[in-house]
Amino acid sequence: MSIDPDSLRRRFAALTTAHVADACLRAGVPVRCAPAGFGPVVAGGRAVGRVCPARHVGSVDIFLEAIDRAAPGDVLVVDNAGRTDEACVGDLVVLEAQAAGLAGVVIWGLHRDTVDIRAVGLPVFSLGATPTGPRRLDARPADASISAQVGEWRVGCDDVVLADEDGVLFVPGDRAAELFDLAESIRDVERRQADRIRAGEPLRAQVGFGAYLSAREDQPSLTFREHLRRVGGAIEE
Repeated sequence: MSIDPDSLRRRFAALTTAHVADACLRAGVPVRCAPAGFGPVVAGGRAVGRVCPARHVGSVDIFLEAIDRAAPGDVLVVDNAGRTDEACVGDLVVLEAQAAGLAGVVIWGLHRDTVDIRAVGLPVFSLGATPTGPRRLDARPADASISAQVGEWRVGCDDVVLADEDGVLFVPGDRAAELFDLAESIRDVERRQADRIRAGEPLRAQVGFGAYLSAREDQPSLTFREHLRRVGGAIEE
């Protein structure tokens, strides 16, 4: 599957992970968010690209192999099972990823060398930091370079990862363009709604909230989401 990293980067630059998550809801695509707690090591960091998976078992060689086979614009997605007793990525791996043209690193686990990683400047997302590296060397699974687990989701090279201050989201690569189209339309509606609130028109008036309450008296099963779809509101999806 061919994924254009330049197109991904250009389009995501004007979106957020929240916009794309709402687009997934609207398109009937599973919303594959990484667990809450992920954050950028560099404030304001943003990353988007094809997933380059690597499952950590105690040594950095799996990361070097992943970087060696990655294409420019990919994002290294490290599966360390969400462990909080060790850091699995430090500044040298991040610097190597940057030198190879990768767009970022996402770690289902912890990092270290925070100051040095910030100096590198490549977007890195993790669950936090700890000074100690791994003190183990486990058996390497046969599919360690084929897929990565992040929270409840298994992702691979056919997926695209998006990350910003809100967190980390995975979408199918073959639906990324469609989801970006929807996300852009949701963003535009929300911006217009925000402008109207600033101009003095409450959101309740914009979405006909009074009419919704009246309709719900006659139809108790009516949901606000159904009402929003009728009036073109974008608040919930």
